[in-house]
Amino acid sequence: MDADGAILFDAEASPQVDDDWFVPDYWREHGALRSQSGGRGGVQLIATPAGECVLRHYRRGGLVARLMGDRYLWRGADATRCFAEFRLLAEIARLGLPGPAPVAARYRRHGLFYRADLITRRIVDTATLAECLAAGRLDAELAREVGALVARFHRAGIWHADLNAHNVLVGSSALHLIDFDRGRVRDLAEGWRLANLARLQRSLRKLGAAARGEAAFRATVWTPLIEAYETTFGA
Repeated sequence: MDADGAILFDAEASPQVDDDWFVPDYWREHGALRSQSGGRGGVQLIATPAGECVLRHYRRGGLVARLMGDRYLWRGADATRCFAEFRLLAEIARLGLPGPAPVAARYRRHGLFYRADLITRRIVDTATLAECLAAGRLDAELAREVGALVARFHRAGIWHADLNAHNVLVGSSALHLIDFDRGRVRDLAEGWRLANLARLQRSLRKLGAAARGEAAFRATVWTPLIEAYETTFGA
């Protein structure tokens, strides 16, 4: 750690992580930048000594992005978005829940503000739930798997700040939740679970899950999802 920033990393994944790990051009120069995408997250796939990973630069969304871009107000190292997400992902892994494995996190402070990055292990051979919906693969069986997945996290008190169809990964043998920025562990008595589910429902509707009508959406997607959620949460 220095006055301008710090790196938090999993020593079991790599015995040393330096600033170069968070620079896409470093990986490009070494032929290890596998792909790069735009969007708010600024996501790169990189081939590291720890294996294939996802490098994400934190960027703001919405109207505030015009003013702040990728800057966040400094409130101490432990309050940085990257350190908070890294530690939450470590707790998720400790609980045996299917989320991204954290590899490293870094913040760089600039006066009253900081910028941040996070590296996680890549979850291979998956598609997002949004992609499955677009391909016509979201049926009652998959909906039940999604409901059970969300229930497992909720039962452990894990609150996902942006639970939507883009943040559910569907693989041939397992489902995962990703992107836990601003997520945290919450008391089950706080009554946040229904709001979290409603956010997922809005996402599915926005992406066209109810295009065939409300009755079809409830019968083939939402009712199976909620039934599996309630069964798993209560198990």
